[in-house]
Amino acid sequence: MTMYSDNSSSIVRLNIGGKKFCTTVDTLTQREPHSMLAAMFSGRHTVCKDSEKGYVFVDRDGKHFRHVLNWLRDGVVPNLSDLECSELLREAEYYQLLGLVDGITEVLNKRKEDEEMDTELTRTDIIKCVQSEKVRLRGVNLSGLDLSKLDLSFVDFSYACLKNVFFSRANLHCAKFRDVDAENTIFHNATLRECEFTGANLRGALLAGANLQSANLQDACLVDCSFCGADLRSAHLQTADLTNANLEGANLEGANLKGAKLTNANLKGANLQRAYLRQVNLRGTHLEGAKLDGANMLGAIR
Repeated sequence: MTMYSDNSSSIVRLNIGGKKFCTTVDTLTQREPHSMLAAMFSGRHTVCKDSEKGYVFVDRDGKHFRHVLNWLRDGVVPNLSDLECSELLREAEYYQLLGLVDGITEVLNKRKEDEEMDTELTRTDIIKCVQSEKVRLRGVNLSGLDLSKLDLSFVDFSYACLKNVFFSRANLHCAKFRDVDAENTIFHNATLRECEFTGANLRGALLAGANLQSANLQDACLVDCSFCGADLRSAHLQTADLTNANLEGANLEGANLKGAKLTNANLKGANLQRAYLRQVNLRGTHLEGAKLDGANMLGAIR
Protein backbone atom coordinates (compact mmCIF):
# COMPACT_ATOMS: atom_id res chain seq x y z
CA MET A 1 0.00 0.00 0.00
CA THR A 2 1.48 3.38 -0.90
CA MET A 3 1.60 6.43 1.25
CA TYR A 4 -0.49 8.53 -1.08
CA SER A 5 -3.95 7.10 -0.48
CA ASP A 6 -5.06 10.04 1.71
CA ASN A 7 -6.96 11.89 -1.05
CA SER A 8 -4.22 14.14 -2.39
CA SER A 9 -3.12 14.93 1.18
CA SER A 10 0.63 14.69 1.87
CA ILE A 11 0.15 13.77 5.53
CA VAL A 12 2.21 10.81 6.74
CA ARG A 13 1.49 8.87 9.94
CA LEU A 14 4.45 7.08 11.49
CA ASN A 15 4.74 4.54 14.28
CA ILE A 16 8.37 4.59 15.46
CA GLY A 17 8.80 1.74 17.93
CA GLY A 18 5.33 2.36 19.38
CA LYS A 19 5.45 6.18 19.42
CA LYS A 20 3.07 7.90 16.99
CA PHE A 21 4.04 10.86 14.82
CA CYS A 22 2.31 12.86 12.13
CA THR A 23 4.22 14.82 9.47
CA THR A 24 4.24 15.48 5.71
CA VAL A 25 5.95 14.02 2.69
CA ASP A 26 7.64 17.39 2.07
CA THR A 27 9.20 17.34 5.55
CA LEU A 28 10.55 13.83 5.03
CA THR A 29 11.99 14.42 1.58
CA GLN A 30 13.14 18.02 1.07
CA ARG A 31 15.98 18.80 3.52
CA GLU A 32 17.74 15.43 3.23
CA PRO A 33 16.75 14.12 -0.23
CA HIS A 34 19.25 11.25 -0.13
CA SER A 35 18.18 9.88 3.26
CA MET A 36 16.44 6.59 3.94
CA LEU A 37 13.26 8.45 4.92
CA ALA A 38 13.26 10.44 1.69
CA ALA A 39 13.68 7.22 -0.27
CA MET A 40 10.79 5.58 1.59
CA PHE A 41 8.34 8.41 0.92
CA SER A 42 9.54 9.75 -2.43
CA GLY A 43 6.73 7.96 -4.26
CA ARG A 44 9.17 5.57 -5.93
CA HIS A 45 8.58 2.82 -3.38
CA THR A 46 5.62 1.02 -1.87
CA VAL A 47 5.45 1.09 1.92
CA CYS A 48 3.14 -0.90 4.13
CA LYS A 49 0.90 0.57 6.76
CA ASP A 50 -1.62 -0.90 9.15
CA SER A 51 -5.12 -1.18 7.83
CA GLU A 52 -6.82 0.43 10.82
CA LYS A 53 -5.27 3.90 11.09
CA GLY A 54 -2.74 4.00 8.26
CA TYR A 55 0.45 4.19 10.34
CA VAL A 56 3.76 3.12 8.78
CA PHE A 57 5.76 1.15 11.33
CA VAL A 58 9.54 1.63 11.68
CA ASP A 59 11.33 -0.68 14.11
CA ARG A 60 13.43 1.94 15.93
CA ASP A 61 13.29 3.54 19.38
CA GLY A 62 11.01 6.55 19.03
CA LYS A 63 12.63 8.46 21.91
CA HIS A 64 14.48 10.95 19.70
CA PHE A 65 12.41 10.84 16.53
CA ARG A 66 10.79 14.20 17.33
CA HIS A 67 14.30 15.70 17.10
CA VAL A 68 14.74 14.00 13.74
CA LEU A 69 11.51 15.60 12.50
CA ASN A 70 12.44 19.01 13.91
CA TRP A 71 15.77 18.82 12.12
CA LEU A 72 14.00 18.02 8.87
CA ARG A 73 11.61 20.93 9.46
CA ASP A 74 14.01 23.61 10.73
CA GLY A 75 17.58 22.43 10.11
CA VAL A 76 18.49 23.16 13.75
CA VAL A 77 20.52 20.72 15.87
CA PRO A 78 18.76 20.33 19.26
CA ASN A 79 20.49 21.32 22.49
CA LEU A 80 20.85 17.96 24.23
CA SER A 81 23.18 16.33 26.75
CA ASP A 82 26.23 14.49 25.43
CA LEU A 83 24.52 11.14 26.06
CA GLU A 84 21.38 12.21 24.24
CA CYS A 85 23.47 13.62 21.39
CA SER A 86 25.22 10.26 21.03
CA GLU A 87 21.85 8.50 20.98
CA LEU A 88 20.51 10.94 18.38
CA LEU A 89 23.67 10.49 16.33
CA ARG A 90 22.94 6.78 16.10
CA GLU A 91 19.42 7.49 14.89
CA ALA A 92 20.69 10.02 12.34
CA GLU A 93 23.15 7.46 11.00
CA TYR A 94 20.43 4.83 10.77
CA TYR A 95 18.14 7.15 8.79
CA GLN A 96 21.16 8.32 6.72
CA LEU A 97 20.60 11.98 7.61
CA LEU A 98 24.10 13.15 6.76
CA GLY A 99 23.41 16.82 7.50
CA LEU A 100 22.22 15.97 11.00
CA VAL A 101 25.21 13.65 11.54
CA ASP A 102 27.59 16.49 10.64
CA GLY A 103 25.66 18.96 12.80
CA ILE A 104 25.73 16.75 15.90
CA THR A 105 29.41 15.94 15.38
CA GLU A 106 30.22 19.65 15.12
CA VAL A 107 28.31 20.42 18.33
CA LEU A 108 30.03 17.62 20.24
CA ASN A 109 33.46 18.59 18.90
CA LYS A 110 32.91 22.18 20.06
CA ARG A 111 31.96 20.96 23.52
CA LYS A 112 35.06 18.79 23.68
CA GLU A 113 37.24 21.76 22.77
CA ASP A 114 35.62 23.77 25.57
CA GLU A 115 36.22 20.93 28.04
CA GLU A 116 39.85 20.26 27.11
CA MET A 117 41.11 22.59 29.83
CA ASP A 118 39.63 20.22 32.42
CA THR A 119 41.56 17.19 31.15
CA GLU A 120 45.09 16.18 32.01
CA LEU A 121 46.23 16.32 28.37
CA THR A 122 45.09 18.08 25.20
CA ARG A 123 44.93 16.85 21.61
CA THR A 124 48.20 18.69 20.94
CA ASP A 125 49.84 16.90 23.89
CA ILE A 126 48.70 13.55 22.51
CA ILE A 127 50.07 14.35 19.04
CA LYS A 128 53.45 15.15 20.61
CA CYS A 129 53.33 11.94 22.64
CA VAL A 130 52.62 9.63 19.71
CA GLN A 131 55.79 10.76 17.98
CA SER A 132 57.67 8.65 20.53
CA GLU A 133 58.28 4.95 19.93
CA LYS A 134 56.32 3.62 22.91
CA VAL A 135 53.40 5.60 24.25
CA ARG A 136 51.74 4.75 27.55
CA LEU A 137 48.75 6.74 28.71
CA ARG A 138 47.75 4.27 31.40
CA GLY A 139 45.29 5.67 33.94
CA VAL A 140 45.21 9.14 32.37
CA ASN A 141 41.99 11.16 32.23
CA LEU A 142 41.34 12.04 28.57
CA SER A 143 37.57 12.57 28.89
CA GLY A 144 36.00 14.53 26.07
CA LEU A 145 39.10 14.88 23.88
CA ASP A 146 38.84 14.88 20.08
CA LEU A 147 41.42 12.32 18.95
CA SER A 148 39.76 11.59 15.63
CA LYS A 149 41.85 10.67 12.57
CA LEU A 150 45.10 10.34 14.58
CA ASP A 151 47.53 7.43 14.26
CA LEU A 152 47.39 5.96 17.77
CA SER A 153 48.41 2.42 16.88
CA PHE A 154 50.06 0.43 19.71
CA VAL A 155 49.29 3.15 22.32
CA ASP A 156 48.55 1.75 25.79
CA PHE A 157 45.40 3.41 27.20
CA SER A 158 44.83 0.76 29.89
CA TYR A 159 42.87 1.95 32.96
CA ALA A 160 42.40 5.42 31.43
CA CYS A 161 39.20 7.46 31.60
CA LEU A 162 38.08 7.84 27.99
CA LYS A 163 34.48 8.93 28.48
CA ASN A 164 33.04 10.75 25.44
CA VAL A 165 36.37 10.72 23.59
CA PHE A 166 36.19 11.03 19.79
CA PHE A 167 38.27 8.32 18.07
CA SER A 168 36.37 8.55 14.77
CA ARG A 169 38.49 7.24 11.86
CA ALA A 170 41.54 6.97 14.13
CA ASN A 171 44.13 4.23 13.58
CA LEU A 172 44.17 2.28 16.85
CA HIS A 173 45.67 -0.95 15.54
CA CYS A 174 46.93 -3.07 18.45
CA ALA A 175 46.14 -0.35 21.00
CA LYS A 176 45.45 -1.48 24.57
CA PHE A 177 42.21 -0.48 26.30
CA ARG A 178 42.29 -2.93 29.20
CA ASP A 179 39.79 -1.93 31.94
CA VAL A 180 39.25 1.56 30.47
CA ASP A 181 36.11 3.58 31.16
CA ALA A 182 35.05 4.50 27.63
CA GLU A 183 31.34 5.06 28.17
CA ASN A 184 29.66 6.79 25.20
CA THR A 185 32.97 7.06 23.36
CA ILE A 186 32.89 7.40 19.56
CA PHE A 187 34.91 4.84 17.57
CA HIS A 188 32.98 5.40 14.33
CA ASN A 189 34.92 3.90 11.36
CA ALA A 190 38.05 3.53 13.52
CA THR A 191 40.71 0.86 12.90
CA LEU A 192 40.75 -1.34 16.01
CA ARG A 193 42.30 -4.55 14.64
CA GLU A 194 43.83 -6.75 17.34
CA CYS A 195 43.02 -4.22 20.08
CA GLU A 196 42.63 -5.36 23.68
CA PHE A 197 39.43 -4.27 25.43
CA THR A 198 39.43 -6.90 28.18
CA GLY A 199 37.18 -5.76 31.03
CA ALA A 200 36.54 -2.38 29.40
CA ASN A 201 33.38 -0.36 30.00
CA LEU A 202 32.09 0.64 26.55
CA ARG A 203 28.46 1.13 27.51
CA GLY A 204 26.69 3.22 24.86
CA ALA A 205 29.81 3.50 22.68
CA LEU A 206 29.46 4.00 18.92
CA LEU A 207 31.55 1.50 16.94
CA ALA A 208 29.57 1.54 13.69
CA GLY A 209 31.76 0.69 10.71
CA ALA A 210 34.79 0.02 12.92
CA ASN A 211 37.37 -2.63 12.00
CA LEU A 212 37.62 -4.92 15.04
CA GLN A 213 39.15 -7.97 13.38
CA SER A 214 40.66 -10.28 16.02
CA ALA A 215 40.01 -7.69 18.74
CA ASN A 216 39.85 -8.99 22.31
CA LEU A 217 36.60 -7.85 23.97
CA GLN A 218 36.40 -10.55 26.63
CA ASP A 219 34.42 -9.56 29.74
CA ALA A 220 33.77 -6.11 28.25
CA CYS A 221 30.58 -4.18 29.00
CA LEU A 222 29.08 -3.55 25.55
CA VAL A 223 25.55 -2.71 26.70
CA ASP A 224 23.71 -0.40 24.26
CA CYS A 225 26.73 -0.29 21.92
CA SER A 226 26.28 0.22 18.19
CA PHE A 227 28.31 -2.12 15.97
CA CYS A 228 26.27 -1.55 12.80
CA GLY A 229 28.30 -2.74 9.83
CA ALA A 230 31.38 -3.34 12.00
CA ASP A 231 34.01 -5.95 11.08
CA LEU A 232 34.28 -8.35 14.04
CA ARG A 233 35.75 -11.32 12.22
CA SER A 234 37.54 -13.67 14.63
CA ALA A 235 36.87 -11.26 17.51
CA HIS A 236 36.99 -12.58 21.08
CA LEU A 237 33.68 -11.78 22.81
CA GLN A 238 33.67 -14.44 25.51
CA THR A 239 31.42 -13.46 28.45
CA ALA A 240 31.00 -9.95 27.03
CA ASP A 241 27.72 -8.21 27.90
CA LEU A 242 26.01 -7.30 24.60
CA THR A 243 22.60 -6.56 26.10
CA ASN A 244 20.63 -4.24 23.77
CA ALA A 245 23.66 -3.94 21.48
CA ASN A 246 23.02 -3.21 17.81
CA LEU A 247 25.06 -5.52 15.56
CA GLU A 248 22.86 -5.22 12.50
CA GLY A 249 24.84 -6.11 9.39
CA ALA A 250 28.03 -6.74 11.38
CA ASN A 251 30.53 -9.35 10.22
CA LEU A 252 31.11 -11.82 13.10
CA GLU A 253 32.51 -14.65 10.99
CA GLY A 254 34.57 -16.93 13.22
CA ALA A 255 33.94 -14.79 16.31
CA ASN A 256 33.92 -16.46 19.74
CA LEU A 257 30.77 -15.58 21.70
CA LYS A 258 31.07 -18.24 24.39
CA GLY A 259 29.14 -17.09 27.47
CA ALA A 260 28.23 -13.73 25.92
CA LYS A 261 24.99 -12.04 27.01
CA LEU A 262 22.84 -11.28 23.96
CA THR A 263 19.56 -10.25 25.56
CA ASN A 264 17.63 -8.10 23.07
CA ALA A 265 20.73 -7.78 20.88
CA ASN A 266 20.06 -6.91 17.24
CA LEU A 267 21.89 -9.34 14.93
CA LYS A 268 19.66 -8.84 11.91
CA GLY A 269 21.56 -9.53 8.72
CA ALA A 270 24.77 -10.24 10.64
CA ASN A 271 27.33 -12.73 9.34
CA LEU A 272 27.74 -15.41 12.04
CA GLN A 273 29.28 -18.06 9.81
CA ARG A 274 31.64 -20.32 11.77
CA ALA A 275 30.96 -18.28 14.92
CA TYR A 276 31.17 -20.04 18.31
CA LEU A 277 27.69 -19.89 19.82
CA ARG A 278 27.79 -23.11 21.77
CA GLN A 279 25.34 -23.05 24.71
CA VAL A 280 24.71 -19.33 24.19
CA ASN A 281 21.25 -18.10 25.19
CA LEU A 282 19.75 -16.65 22.01
CA ARG A 283 16.23 -16.12 23.35
CA GLY A 284 15.19 -12.55 22.74
CA THR A 285 18.03 -12.06 20.25
CA HIS A 286 17.00 -10.71 16.83
CA LEU A 287 18.51 -13.00 14.20
CA GLU A 288 16.35 -12.27 11.16
CA GLY A 289 18.42 -12.65 8.00
CA ALA A 290 21.57 -13.62 9.93
CA LYS A 291 23.99 -16.05 8.26
CA LEU A 292 24.64 -19.03 10.54
CA ASP A 293 26.33 -21.47 8.14
CA GLY A 294 28.94 -23.51 9.96
CA ALA A 295 28.27 -21.81 13.31
CA ASN A 296 28.84 -23.98 16.38
CA MET A 297 25.43 -23.84 18.05
CA LEU A 298 25.52 -27.07 20.03
CA GLY A 299 23.33 -26.58 23.08
CA ALA A 300 22.43 -23.02 22.14
CA ILE A 301 19.12 -21.88 23.66
CA ARG A 302 16.70 -20.49 21.07
